[in-house]
Amino acid sequence: MAFTSSSSVQKRFKYDVFLSFRGEDTRKTFVDHLYHALQQKGITTFKDDEKMEKGKIIGDQLITSIQDSRFYIIVFSKNYASSSWCLDELVKIMDCQKTMEHTVYPIFYDVEPTEVRNQSGAVGEAFAKHVEKEGAGRWRDALKEAADLAGWELKNTADGHEPKFIQKIVEEISVHLNYTNSTVDEKLVGTETPVKNALSSLEIGSDDVQMIGIWGMGGGGKTTLARGAFEDISLHLNYTNSRVNEKLVGMETRVKNVLSSLEIGSDDVRIIGIKGMGGGGKTTLARGVFDLISICFEGTSFVENIREVSKGSFSGLKELQKRVLQDVLNDQSIVVKSVYDGKYMMKTMMPNRKVLVVLDDVDDIYQLEALAGKPNWFKPGSRIIITTRDEQVLVAHQVNFIHDVNLLTHEEAICLFSRYAFGRDIPIQGYEELSENVVDYAAGLPLTIKVLGSFLCGKTEREWEKAIERLETIPLKETLITLEQTYNGLENDYKEIFLHVACILKGAMKEEAIRVLESCGFHAENGLRVLEQKSLTTISNDGHLLLHDHIAEMGRNIVRRLHPDEPKKHTRLWVKEEIEDILVNGLGTKATRCIKLLNTHLSPDIVMNGLTKMKKLIFLYVDNGYKTDVYTSPSSYNCANLPNTLRYLYWRSYPLSCLPETFQANDLVSLEMPHSNISQLWEGRERKVLKKLKFLDLSSSRLRTFDLELTPHLERLDLRGCNDFVTLLMIIECPKLKYLNLSSSKLNYLNLTRIPNLVTLDLSNCSDFETLFMPVQRPKLKFFNLGGSKLSKFSLGMIPPLKWLEGLEELTLSIEDIKHLPNSISMLKHLKSLELKSCLLLEQLPEDLDRLESLEKLHLSDCISLRDIPNSICNVKCLKYLHLPCCILLEKLPEELGYLECLRELNIEGTGIKYLPRSIFQLKDLCIVWSRGRLKSYGFTSLTEISRYTASSYVHTVGKIDTVFQPMYIQPNQQPVVATNKPKIRQRSRQPSWKTQSTKTRLNELPKDQLKFLE
Repeated sequence: MAFTSSSSVQKRFKYDVFLSFRGEDTRKTFVDHLYHALQQKGITTFKDDEKMEKGKIIGDQLITSIQDSRFYIIVFSKNYASSSWCLDELVKIMDCQKTMEHTVYPIFYDVEPTEVRNQSGAVGEAFAKHVEKEGAGRWRDALKEAADLAGWELKNTADGHEPKFIQKIVEEISVHLNYTNSTVDEKLVGTETPVKNALSSLEIGSDDVQMIGIWGMGGGGKTTLARGAFEDISLHLNYTNSRVNEKLVGMETRVKNVLSSLEIGSDDVRIIGIKGMGGGGKTTLARGVFDLISICFEGTSFVENIREVSKGSFSGLKELQKRVLQDVLNDQSIVVKSVYDGKYMMKTMMPNRKVLVVLDDVDDIYQLEALAGKPNWFKPGSRIIITTRDEQVLVAHQVNFIHDVNLLTHEEAICLFSRYAFGRDIPIQGYEELSENVVDYAAGLPLTIKVLGSFLCGKTEREWEKAIERLETIPLKETLITLEQTYNGLENDYKEIFLHVACILKGAMKEEAIRVLESCGFHAENGLRVLEQKSLTTISNDGHLLLHDHIAEMGRNIVRRLHPDEPKKHTRLWVKEEIEDILVNGLGTKATRCIKLLNTHLSPDIVMNGLTKMKKLIFLYVDNGYKTDVYTSPSSYNCANLPNTLRYLYWRSYPLSCLPETFQANDLVSLEMPHSNISQLWEGRERKVLKKLKFLDLSSSRLRTFDLELTPHLERLDLRGCNDFVTLLMIIECPKLKYLNLSSSKLNYLNLTRIPNLVTLDLSNCSDFETLFMPVQRPKLKFFNLGGSKLSKFSLGMIPPLKWLEGLEELTLSIEDIKHLPNSISMLKHLKSLELKSCLLLEQLPEDLDRLESLEKLHLSDCISLRDIPNSICNVKCLKYLHLPCCILLEKLPEELGYLECLRELNIEGTGIKYLPRSIFQLKDLCIVWSRGRLKSYGFTSLTEISRYTASSYVHTVGKIDTVFQPMYIQPNQQPVVATNKPKIRQRSRQPSWKTQSTKTRLNELPKDQLKFLE
């Protein structure tokens, strides 16, 4: 082993270990086992992909990985020297260890050091083919230099026992890695190498009794050196002892992530938070960190169950203060008279010691103010760790480092469950499928896994099957108790929001959930934020409202438990069979507030008649399992009525032509009836004004006309796909209307005079639309879609002048006979997306395109007369997506396109472009969609297939073409899909909607990959 000289400023490395090896010799045997042993220990290890060795020389990516690694393990095998790749890698490694903070570990797997040093024996035979090559001299020197370092021979270590050999290597790496992160005073310079030399002599991990001496002149640093070695060994042994509980799984990496934030050794007072749902492993993680680093502090205290203790009695908080003081000062005689007295004592007594304090399960800011009020309470170098379910507590206390606890992966869950159920890492034969079922139910929650593993230990297969069957209907009590503690801490209105989400809205888009909850009278945005902060819900990257299965189960159990066998008495109903039984048999009661009925085939008269007794129903969601073509009036049914208390009404494929006459709808806030037979709101000449209605969706219905006078406070009107719709009446002003979608209708005229605050207007595919009247400025209009309308016959500069739309962010046009865009389009300073589709005569874009300073997306499809993209586009610094499909006369791109640092997608499929500008290879992570042949001509060999002739590839190395390995990935609608997270992509399904998903859907079934649709 070679240790290099230290620097007063330590370099931060991306990898702990870099493995250098000959793939054909050891990849699937020794190296694979070593790699997994290192990873299990929490040591971040780089092992190159098999496909990387196909090149003749090592690439920039591999060189960077070598430079970013702290330790190198070189596995010398018989064919190592036959690979010029391995030899170049070795040269780079030996160069790095001379000039940087690196350590080299040579391992002689099936060769001897002398064979490597002299290139004799098997090594000489392997090296023979290189002797005439230019690099032979450098390679010989590197082999000799590496062989001269102290290393390990497999045959002379652990009696050739490979597993023990690997264990010794991992322990050695762990010792020196812990020293790198240890808390030795940073002001002590030059101690690193002497300490490492001492550790090397001690051979931590061997079974021998080792005695070493340190001698020197007085004041020469003997004590300092001994202290450094002592602390490093203590840290390592402490870590080893912290792993005594073999039932802890997956903690190494999580502990390491927390340690990276703690930065043991820096002189600041650092407070970090660990947050997550109940039973998710926060306390276990905090305990793992505490056990590992407590040796480095002058005083320590781990205070558990703060929420429970502080609220259990009037003296609870005072007792916690006393506990902390007694622990860190090691003085059991300390007495705290009051919370105020405790604060004063902590402020005056704690600054004299560097302390480690863990405050576990905090749920109130007052607890933190009493136990860790301000950083100046503590001596520099102190560390405070707080675990909580409530993120807001950490935010309010100005905690800057917050870690989310990740639930267990499937592999970790199987391992943890098996340790509790079988006392081993994998299920025993015959129990594999049953174990999978249990782990699927647990959905990564450690608490559930431990409880079920212990419960099922030693039971027969039949008993397992019965237990799993019971879990489908009766939730696990221990899990519910733990999770419900968070629910109990909510205010009453937040409890109601949570129950609504758990029973009805799981999987909904956040914006949609807000509309539903506001319709039901809740303060939705603030409420959902509180639930997220309390770790009860999460928002996915694509905006869906998610709950862990057991949290949803807990909420549903709260609704059902008072009357478990009488669904008619539940406030919320979501199980299809129960709802249909109540409706068919007329069992409804005033208790029911919400109903969500999916895929029902009940006729509308049975549904409506069954609702008669539900006098307090505010939420009704019905999704018919069929599309009726019957055009029926409510009067043809004897019992066509709806509860007048309804605030939210959704009925997909509503079969009647209008709303029931008896329905007053005075409280109705949201009405959604997509794909329905409705042709008018009310039958005949009846004109009921819906004064509270804010959201109206009658998309793809039979509606022909609509009068906004009936909905004076409407905010959102969606009539897309109403193919018979011809007239929108606006007799009165509608100041609250912000969203208007009339796409694919037969509307030919629209006057926006009475809609002054409109934000979104969609008139796409209105093939008869000819006139748009907008007499005054509309600075609030942000999204405007005119694609496919007859407005193409008019001058775009006249209807209305684009300069009036100064707040526009998205503009979509499809104008067949326009040759030039009006210059005024460059005045749209806030425009983020410009889409021009099938503008067949468009010849050029404005020269001052760079005035669109906010533009992120420019999409020009089927603009078959367009010949040029102005050079000014290279100055649009925010541009991310440039799509030019089927612009057949376009032959070149601006030479300076590569200066667009934000550019992520370039689609030039179907263009006349023959070459790419050289500057484009300066861009990182650029996805290029182009013909297969063109991409291959530029050296792209591994492509993402979009169609038979079209492919895409990525540029992601400065100055170098590189590729990604991805499978063909086509959605059923034949839209091409390209993954943004490279290089792996996993098959996924569409995101389930809360309006269609089964109540059995679990969090771990929801898609994780984020995909990008290329238009």
